[in-house]
Parts: sequence; C-alpha cells; structure tokens
Amino acid sequence: MSKPDAGWIKARRSMGTNACVELAAAGDEIMLRNSREPEVLLHYRKAEIAAFFDGVKKGEFDHLLDPEME
Repeated sequence: MSKPDAGWIKARRSMGTNACVELAAAGDEIMLRNSREPEVLLHYRKAEIAAFFDGVKKGEFDHLLDPEME
C-alpha cells in the first residue's frame, strides 16, 4: 500500500460535520478515504481524478445531491 506524499486533505466545508472525504497524493496516484474508516483506501490515477473533478465543476453530478434537479 502506498503512503501519502503530502498528508491527507479534506474540504473546509466538511470540517466538524462528520462528513469528511479526504484525498492524498501517493506517487502517481491519488488516494481517497472516508475519515470515519481511514483503513479503507481507494486508489485512482491522477487522470481519473482530474476527469472526475472536471465533471464536478461542470455540475454533472449535482442531481445526485438534489433529486429535484433530475
């Protein structure tokens, strides 16, 4: 299992909400975890995370959080 290069990062909005999704760089991968279950790690290539972030920025997943948008 890879060790993070720069430590875990979480969004400011998740601070104190018990809704912490964290990311960390690990070589040429990005690891993702839920802070409540830190032993469960998902590994993605940086290109995969970049494609996901692009979709988030474009609102492609907004309907998953707001059913009225469907």
